Amino acid sequence: MTRLPSHPLRLAAAAGLAVWLGGCANLGYYVQAVSGQMDILRRARPIEEITADPQADQALKRRLAGVARLREFASRELKLPDNRSYASYVDLERPYVVWNVFATPELSTQPRQWCFIGAGCVSYRGFFSKEEAERFAEQLGSEGDDVYVAGVPAYSTLGWFNDPVLNTFIGYPETELARLIFHELAHQVVYLPDDSIFNESFATAVELEGVSRWLDRNGTPGQRSAFEAEQQRRAAFTALVLKCRERLEELFASGDSDAGKRAAKARIFGELRQEFARIKAADGGFSRYDRWIAQRINNAHLASVATYTQLVPAFRALLAQQNGDMGRLYEAVRELGRQPQAERTSRLQSAGHSRME
Repeated sequence: MTRLPSHPLRLAAAAGLAVWLGGCANLGYYVQAVSGQMDILRRARPIEEITADPQADQALKRRLAGVARLREFASRELKLPDNRSYASYVDLERPYVVWNVFATPELSTQPRQWCFIGAGCVSYRGFFSKEEAERFAEQLGSEGDDVYVAGVPAYSTLGWFNDPVLNTFIGYPETELARLIFHELAHQVVYLPDDSIFNESFATAVELEGVSRWLDRNGTPGQRSAFEAEQQRRAAFTALVLKCRERLEELFASGDSDAGKRAAKARIFGELRQEFARIKAADGGFSRYDRWIAQRINNAHLASVATYTQLVPAFRALLAQQNGDMGRLYEAVRELGRQPQAERTSRLQSAGHSRME
């Protein structure tokens, strides 16, 4: 359901990193990160080579040709990095590129965090192996945490490597492919360690502006309508989950006993399912969230839902101040990134409020 583009696996900048970290307790984790990233690089095949291959699958060739058009549009119209990212293709022969482990205490909505050299701290830990992710989750669960393992179709190396197109997302509809590619490339423009809200809100703002411009030039009215409807569903589902999280935060902060909190927690998750069933009855398009809602939901599931859109209106206001010039937007965002976190967040929030007034 959610995409987590900024990934600690970008730390696999070179195989020598594992040696440099030889005294680190996380050596095993970094080794699997390095080997997983190197495996992807070894498998990469240039898209132009595949599209020129008469033996290549015709459906794949058409999709890759579409990616090439999106990639060219990203650099030309959105001023996103003009490099070899998304110029190659890898079939990993698995449904996801990595599996992320989320964890929270049983009676808290605050996710555990893991910190990585150069990437800062993030609220998940990613593994190239589903089995390794599940073992790590089992360990955390045995210590009393709520845990959740989520498959992830894509992540960004932030320009450390040329990110390839993967079989895990090549089958997406065109607008979803555009969203993913524009979002990931935006992370190569600006990325601030330890400020996920800033990073994800910025990339989401670029993604939305990019898809809108792509549809203006290349889309059909039907595609535009479908995209806008899906954006509304995504916002409604996220709001539903965040409302549930707010109720849990109030519960966990109360003076109720732990036993009482556990009982109320189960009731709140049951009401979340009931509310989802209600909105789905009114709009069958919400069925895309059926798998997520059908799980045995816990606090860690809530941590997996993207909450990093709260500054999107502010970034869109900042773009309007630049008269829609994407290059000037990036300059303004880089300047903001040089400010202390509290100051840049305050300035962005003020910009967003000003636009709404």
